[in-house]
Amino acid sequence: MSPGALDGIVVADFSRVLAGPYATMLLGDLGAEIIKIERPGTGDDTRAWGPPFDHEGNATYFNSVNRNKTSLVLDLGNDDDRARARDLVRRADVVVENFRAGTMERLGLGYEDLREVKPDLIYCSITGFGNQGGAALSGYDLLVQAVGGLMSMTGPEPGAPTKVGVALVDVLTGLHASTGILAALHHRTATGEGQRVDTNLLSVLLSSLVNQASGYLGADKIPTILGNRHPSIAPYEVFPTADRPIALAVGNDKQFTQLCAALSLPELATDERFETNTARVAHRAQLFDLLSARFAAHGADHWFHTLSTRGVPAGPINDIAEAFDFAKQLGLDTVVDVPGSSTPQVANPITLSRTPVQYRSAPTRLGSGQEIRA
Repeated sequence: MSPGALDGIVVADFSRVLAGPYATMLLGDLGAEIIKIERPGTGDDTRAWGPPFDHEGNATYFNSVNRNKTSLVLDLGNDDDRARARDLVRRADVVVENFRAGTMERLGLGYEDLREVKPDLIYCSITGFGNQGGAALSGYDLLVQAVGGLMSMTGPEPGAPTKVGVALVDVLTGLHASTGILAALHHRTATGEGQRVDTNLLSVLLSSLVNQASGYLGADKIPTILGNRHPSIAPYEVFPTADRPIALAVGNDKQFTQLCAALSLPELATDERFETNTARVAHRAQLFDLLSARFAAHGADHWFHTLSTRGVPAGPINDIAEAFDFAKQLGLDTVVDVPGSSTPQVANPITLSRTPVQYRSAPTRLGSGQEIRA
């Protein structure tokens, strides 16, 4: 196997559950050596987060973010094991941890402690709500979606706030953490200096609200629940058809004109209620009724083909099995077989032409790297 982009980088991964492990798996896919420190007996919490379990009895939740790693069991409450952890850091380039703020410092494994062991260390801390006023709060994704505003704009109708169907804030935080680590590694290459990288779930969520957050900060607009509708674009929502729903994402006037032609409703494109996006947003309900009546004539697959060939962004509402099949039809390699596992996994979505991502090992067994020494 050819060297990865991060070949030679060693990561001491003290993180667990999702945000930190997702970040370190991405680094591992890019070639870094990931040594996952787990507590004795049970290991990472997600080893017990099932069903579902794979054919070998492993929690598929754990599998999703823990390939390309080696597990080292250490009791961080034990002096000898803490000393071994510090020895491990001596050969590491990066430390990642997502304990509650202050925990690593109490263990003598905080950034200031470990930079004495490894002056050029990159030390990434992931918390739920930062290390000041929110230090004592537990950073669970559902809680962050609630207090961070995401649920207030997500749901089928006003008064029914709903979480996103996956722990999206954790995933986004993992992405931000890995970006910060890569930036710090680049800085270290240029200067020889290590540094601390901090991020937290609440700040990541607020940043990731993008246009909704900007609308509040720049125009005092507080988003509300619109179901599948977009606050600033129309038609950009889900429509019923003769069999199953279809999503329509018309982003400009040209696409709307093409939509009207495809639906044999050319007159709508010049109707003053609909001829601009601003007008369409203002008359969204009327437009929905007119389009829904036309969509009812055929099924979703018919409309997907008809609209796609006209350059109109549209697609059926797939379940996850259909989504993987759809990706395969498009020629995308979204599923990989990982050495040492009988269970396929979702492929890393990054393609690098010179240093491709690597799938070296299955999700790690608890204690698989117990022989690791500094």
